[in-house]
Amino acid sequence: MNANEQHDCIVIGGGPAGATAATLLAEWGHEVLLLEKATFPRYHIGESLMPQTFWIFKRLGVLNTLRASAYPRKQSVQFVNASGKESLPYYFTDRDPNEWSTTWQVWRDEFDRMMLDNARARGAVVREGVSVSKVLFEGSRAVGVVARRDGRDSEIAARIVIDATGSAAVLSNQLGIRSPDPKLKKASVYSYYEGAYRDEGRNAGATIIIHTPDRSGWFWFIPLPDDLTSVGIVAAPSYLCSGRGNDPAATLDEEIARAPAAAKRLEHARRVRDVFVTRDFSYRADRVAGDGWVLIGDAFGFLDPIYSSGVMFALKSGEMAADAIHEALEAGDLSAARLGRWGPTLNNGMQLIRRLVYAFYDPEFSFGRFMRAHPEQEDRLVRLLIGDVFNDEVGAIFDAMRDWTDLPELSPLVGGNGAT
Repeated sequence: MNANEQHDCIVIGGGPAGATAATLLAEWGHEVLLLEKATFPRYHIGESLMPQTFWIFKRLGVLNTLRASAYPRKQSVQFVNASGKESLPYYFTDRDPNEWSTTWQVWRDEFDRMMLDNARARGAVVREGVSVSKVLFEGSRAVGVVARRDGRDSEIAARIVIDATGSAAVLSNQLGIRSPDPKLKKASVYSYYEGAYRDEGRNAGATIIIHTPDRSGWFWFIPLPDDLTSVGIVAAPSYLCSGRGNDPAATLDEEIARAPAAAKRLEHARRVRDVFVTRDFSYRADRVAGDGWVLIGDAFGFLDPIYSSGVMFALKSGEMAADAIHEALEAGDLSAARLGRWGPTLNNGMQLIRRLVYAFYDPEFSFGRFMRAHPEQEDRLVRLLIGDVFNDEVGAIFDAMRDWTDLPELSPLVGGNGAT
């Protein structure tokens, strides 16, 4: 390969997954080049975090920045059913009253810039405004990328290519290894409101999940700084995105008006930003790694926005991949098996949340009724909601839940260890 430059690692994409991997690999002493097509800050959805992100933030050295921020502290999640009845809040600190049981509701443009700046500060070379059109291979091994800046293409070589391009999923699309989840085809329509009603006290920073009256969809309410609230509805694309004259703002207004619990919270609010649409966002690649390449974050897969797990899985995959890549570089073994050894751990955690997502979308299932029948499962449910999914314990809740709803079987990765 006749490349203009060479690096140990090229990270494609500067979101939470890419920034995490770049930061840790640079701290290990490797030459890391991160290429980001946008110029930060840039808008991105996904403002609600899970408490288990605390430990990765601590390792990355950004906790003090988050502590000093104006981001609302998220201590709970609350659900409102189709009839408008509110559940008791699930307070994370009730099971563990420590700092790591709370988290933040963040502006992603600011948050992502903080993470990218941290990667720079820890030694990664970061270039913004650079897009990657494809990953270069010699045989089955990734050896670099084709990067474009200011209308000019160049080849850049690397021992390992890390795809963190989010839903664009450059490499998994290039290889044809990405598939949608056939039962989680959803779309969302969302915007931002000033003056929305907020609870007081411990629930002031809560994520509120509100079912529509016929359970055809659900709303999220996420409090943000400056009295702004992120509000969106999630439902089937055939319901949200057709037959309404292609007017997302009208769709959002109509859906709010017909959901009394949502309308009440927005009674004295006004929309202050554009209305956005996202659709068909549930998918997964069939492996996390190949010879000389790795997928992390949404470039590997995304489940659903219901439990706000996306950023947590992005951070965790970036962390686990970085540690595996460091060991692979030290050993001189850049094989798929070595680079993808962390794949089953990530996949198993994602599969637990996937089961919880399926239960939520079952119109005949009620978490309230289930918990009243199985109060012994409350701790496991709260642990799932905070993102504590990388263990052998919390999955036992689904042994009891099987009698209440149809749950998907665990979906393994190709080769068993996340690679072929």
